[in-house]
Amino acid sequence: MTFTKNEKLILLSASFLALMAAGVGFVFRAMVPAVWGAEFGISDGQVGVLLGAGLWPIAIMMILFSLVVDKVGYKRSILTASFFQILSVVLTYFVNSYDGMWWACFFAGVGHGIVEAVINPLCISVFRDEKTKAMNILHASWPAGIVFGGTIFLLFFMGDSTVPLTWLKSKPAWLFMLIPTTAYAIMFLICKKFPVDERVENNIPISEMFREFGGLGAALAITFIGYEFFSQLNLFNGGFGGSYTRLIISLVVGVSTGFLFGFIIKSKGKLMFFFICLLMIPLATAEIATDGWIQNLMKPTMGEYAGWALVFSAFIMMTLRFFAGIPLKYMGPLGLLLISSIFSIIGLFALSYASGIVILVAFIIYAVGQTFYWPSVLGFVAERFPKGGALTLNTVSAIGLLTVGIFGFPFLGAVQDHYNAKGIMEVNLELVQKIKIENRLFENKPIIDDANLFGIPYTSIKTNAFLKQPELTIREISSINNILPQTGRKTLRIAACLPIIMALGFSFMILWFKKEGGYKPIILSKEK
Repeated sequence: MTFTKNEKLILLSASFLALMAAGVGFVFRAMVPAVWGAEFGISDGQVGVLLGAGLWPIAIMMILFSLVVDKVGYKRSILTASFFQILSVVLTYFVNSYDGMWWACFFAGVGHGIVEAVINPLCISVFRDEKTKAMNILHASWPAGIVFGGTIFLLFFMGDSTVPLTWLKSKPAWLFMLIPTTAYAIMFLICKKFPVDERVENNIPISEMFREFGGLGAALAITFIGYEFFSQLNLFNGGFGGSYTRLIISLVVGVSTGFLFGFIIKSKGKLMFFFICLLMIPLATAEIATDGWIQNLMKPTMGEYAGWALVFSAFIMMTLRFFAGIPLKYMGPLGLLLISSIFSIIGLFALSYASGIVILVAFIIYAVGQTFYWPSVLGFVAERFPKGGALTLNTVSAIGLLTVGIFGFPFLGAVQDHYNAKGIMEVNLELVQKIKIENRLFENKPIIDDANLFGIPYTSIKTNAFLKQPELTIREISSINNILPQTGRKTLRIAACLPIIMALGFSFMILWFKKEGGYKPIILSKEK
C-alpha cells in the first residue's frame, strides 16, 4: 500500500499528538505528588501507588493490544485510547478521593499503552524505508509533551515559594491535555486510509509472529508482567527479602510458561531479540530512573527554578530526535546507540563531580546521551524482526517500562540509601547503633532498617527522622547535611555503570553483524 506525502504527514502528525498528550499527562502527574498527599491525607507510599497506577498499565496494554491491533484496526484502537485519556482527564478534574484518583491514573496508563501499541507499528508501516528515523521523529512527541505540559504548569500553576500549591489550583492544568487529545482523535476519525502491517501485507501468519517472539521472549515478558501483577496484589512479599521472593516466583512462572509457549510454537525465538530485550533493563534505568537524582543536583545551581531542568532536558531530546536522520546517514541504529551510551557515560560521570555552572554543561551532555535510546531500539527491532510485527516492536518497549520500576528505581534508591547510611555512620556510629537497638520509630516505621534488594542486604536510614534525634549536636547535624548531597553524586557514579554495560552490549552486536557481512534491515517483500 502506497501513501502520498500528505497522507503520511497526517498519520505521523496525528500519532505525534497522541503520544504528546500522554507526555502532557505524565508531566502533570510528576508535578503534584506532594499536593496529592496533602489533599487526600495519604502517605508517601499511597502517593507512589497513584503514580504507579499511571505507569504499569502502559506496558501491559502495549503487549496485550499488540495481539489484537491488526484485527481490531488502527482507527478503532486509537479512538479507544482517546476515550480512556479523556476519561482520565474528566475523573482527575472531578473526583475528590484517593480511590477516584487511582482510577483516573489507571485510565491514563491504559490510554497511553494503547496509543503506543498503535502508533509504533502504524508509523513503521508507513515509513518502511526509514524505520529508525521515523521512530525518532515520532518519539520526539514524548519530550514535546513534557515541554508543553511542564511549561504550562510551571508558568501558570506552580506559583512561587510564598504561595503553597493546592490541588484546587493544580487540577485545571489537566484541561490542557484535552488540546492534543481532541486534535488527534479528530484527525484519526476523519482519516480514510490506514496502512496494513508489513507482516500482514506479506501474508505472514500470526504463528510466525509468535515464533519470532519465541519462548525466550515470552519467558522474559511473563516474568516481568508476573512480578508487576504480584506487586499490585501484594503477593509473595514475605520471606527473605520480600522482593527477592517475588522475583524468584515470577522467574519460575515466566520461565516455565515461556518453555511451554516455546514448545507449543516450536521456537525459542530470535536470540538477538532476546539480547536487545535484556539490554533494555540498563537502558530504561539510564534514561528514566536517573532523572530524579539529576534534578536534585540541579537545585543548588537553579534554585527554585530546578523544575525547569526537566523541561530543558526534554527540549534537547525533542529537538535532536527531529534530526536523527543526519547521524543515521552515516551509521545504523546500533552505531547511534553506541555513541549515545558514550555520551551518557561522560555525562553521568561529569555530573557526579561537577559543581556550579559546569553542572549545566554536564547536564547537556547527559541529555544528548539519552536522546536516541528508546526510538533507536524500536527502529532496530522493526528493521531486524519485521515478522514479529507489533508484538516484538511493542514488547521490547514494554519490558523497558516494566523493568525501570522493578529494577531501576529500587536499585538507585538502594544505592543512595547505602551511601546515606555510610555517611551518617561516619558522623555518629554510636547513635545509629543505639537507635537500632531501641528500634525507634518515625511515623510507625523504623528509623533504621535492615533492608535488602533482591536478597542483597543494605542499611536504610530515614535521614529526616535521624536528623531530629535529640542526641545529635549542631555540628553533627551540619556534617550530615554536608554529606547527604554528595551521596546523590556517588549514586550517579554507580549509575554510569549502566551505559558502560550498554556500550559493551551494542559493541558486541556491531561486531557480530560485521562478522555476518554487515548490518542490513530485513525487508519481507524481498524475501519472497
